[in-house]
Amino acid sequence: ATLLTSAACLGGTACVVTGQPFDTAKVKMQTFPNMYKGLVDCFVKTYKQVGFRGFYKGTTPALVANIAENSVLFMCYGFCQQIVRRIVGVDRKTKLSDLQNAAAGSFASAFATLVLCPTELVKCRLQAMHEMQLSGKIIQGHNTVWSVVKGVIQKDGPLGFYRGLSSTLLREVPGYFFFFGGYELSRTFFASGRSKDDLGPIPLLLSGGFGGSCLWIAVYPVDCVKSRIQVLSMAGKQTGFMGTFVTVVRTEGVFALYSGLTPTMIRAFVANGALFLAYEYSRKLMMKQIDSY
Repeated sequence: ATLLTSAACLGGTACVVTGQPFDTAKVKMQTFPNMYKGLVDCFVKTYKQVGFRGFYKGTTPALVANIAENSVLFMCYGFCQQIVRRIVGVDRKTKLSDLQNAAAGSFASAFATLVLCPTELVKCRLQAMHEMQLSGKIIQGHNTVWSVVKGVIQKDGPLGFYRGLSSTLLREVPGYFFFFGGYELSRTFFASGRSKDDLGPIPLLLSGGFGGSCLWIAVYPVDCVKSRIQVLSMAGKQTGFMGTFVTVVRTEGVFALYSGLTPTMIRAFVANGALFLAYEYSRKLMMKQIDSY
């Protein structure tokens, strides 16, 4: 478990470092779709108004969120694989099919949601703080992680960090079925009969990127609703998942739920490719060191 956690930490760090500017653009475009014409417009306006640091707002909670999520996710993934083995009635060393691995990843994501939701709420609020002020929804924004955390505790108490929990669960559980399913299917394709453990860096990068793309294509509208709930609740109480979903569709149309999809797909491929590459290689390296003792 410690080995998997360490490998997942390295993978999570790689994921954030490569993908944070695209994630920031995604959150801005999801919560304020009328402010930006597209990805390039969002990048240009952010740079002009806030500077380069604007792309890395929320990096600290993003790092915490990613490391915490991936540590719990990959640790629970191994545990959930054993549960799936028991359900289907095979022994501990039997290799699971791609579909069974996808189911194990889906189960594991439910545990990861509990650590992800609070950190992602802080991240999203920092990323969209400038837009909240520009739109007049709030008078003065909090520009640091601590000020956002303090604001949540003062206004809503500790449970305030779990705004958007149902949306996060609705995104994570089906999303990670496609994430792990896409990754394992892609690895099976590249291995073509050989062991998947022998794949080189390029197939691993492409498999991770494919898995990440599958996740976001499947659950993007749910993530859009989650971002709205977490960010706009700064200005007052928001309706739940269904209420927010219906309001967006009625007032802005279905396509508003896909605002920010372009930066998300770019980030998903690059960042998740880096995540799985770092995870697999660091896991192999640690396994070699353990075997040598």
